[in-house]
Amino acid sequence: MTTAATGSAGARHGGPEQTAVPLSALKARVDHELAVFARDETALLEAIDPELKPLGDQLRSIVSRGKRLRAAFCYWGWRAAGRDDGDDVVRAAAAMELVHAAAVVHDDIIDHSPVRHGLPTAHRALVPARKGWPGGAGRASAGRALALLTGDLLISWAGQLFTECGLPSAYLNRARPLWATLARELVAGECLEVLRTRPGADDAVDPGDSLQIVRYKTAKYTVEHPLHIGALLGGAPPALLEVFTAYGVPLGEAFQLRDDLLGVFGTPDTTGKSNLDDIDGARPTVLLALMKQLASDGERRELRLMSERRPGAGAERLHRFRELAERTGARREVEDLIAARAEAAAEVVDAALDAGLLAPHVAAALHELARHCLARAA
Repeated sequence: MTTAATGSAGARHGGPEQTAVPLSALKARVDHELAVFARDETALLEAIDPELKPLGDQLRSIVSRGKRLRAAFCYWGWRAAGRDDGDDVVRAAAAMELVHAAAVVHDDIIDHSPVRHGLPTAHRALVPARKGWPGGAGRASAGRALALLTGDLLISWAGQLFTECGLPSAYLNRARPLWATLARELVAGECLEVLRTRPGADDAVDPGDSLQIVRYKTAKYTVEHPLHIGALLGGAPPALLEVFTAYGVPLGEAFQLRDDLLGVFGTPDTTGKSNLDDIDGARPTVLLALMKQLASDGERRELRLMSERRPGAGAERLHRFRELAERTGARREVEDLIAARAEAAAEVVDAALDAGLLAPHVAAALHELARHCLARAA
């Protein structure tokens, strides 16, 4: 295999190394790089004191999970710039997954989510089990603190893996400024969600405000930013970055809109989390915003009451929420938003292919990634 650092200078569109890489094979390589990195780093952490082993266990568990979509987009940003395949760029792309892992840990703390991927979330798993700890509240607080620090370490790991991936420093310097943008916009999206979450409120919410949260909390760091980082590593021209924005933002939004629908209408065995998470938290999803906008006054008051947790009433509330999502037409509206964004992303790829900005194998990979993002079902 030709490494990216030494073999990519002449491999512009159509070169001998410009062949498709199956998503499953790329995922396996990213999994391997992350497993090796987490193994080595947690060994150093645990060597400080044996009491840190639960953190090491949790870090290895967190890093082992995921679809690796963000790494795939970063990798194909690099390949779109005409660069060759190589283990160094796979390591750079894998750093995107550590950003996502950190965001998930912090998001679960903010949302008080008990389960992720069918397993206890970090702040639940890290509740100290040692005898002598004070009662439930104190132990739960310690678990949240440990999870917060775990998320912070994952962010640090992302920068470390990226800078130590093996690519020349000149390549890394081209993409380095975008990391600040990625962090700023991701935090902005999370903060906007916190500020716009109003449990118990029955007033209408502007779906545009909810879409803004989707764009900054998820869409950009899932698709657009990884594509840009990969493309910048490869020295892509501004025109290609524009293509990736036009493709990445709508696709990233469609990805999160699909995730929001699955959060309510999916099955926990598939999604790995409770259907009541968004309902209990009154999260300002586009689905909820459209429901409030389209609902009658009576239905809007009912939605407000649904955010009040009542023991044993979870199944009833979920059933009623789903009914209202269907009756108001909000679910259909979200499906239409997803379809429109998926079509827009596909049209961008086809136009870029026709204009010679994307090689055929890259266009095919981007189409496949889009299908993979949106083909998730309940």
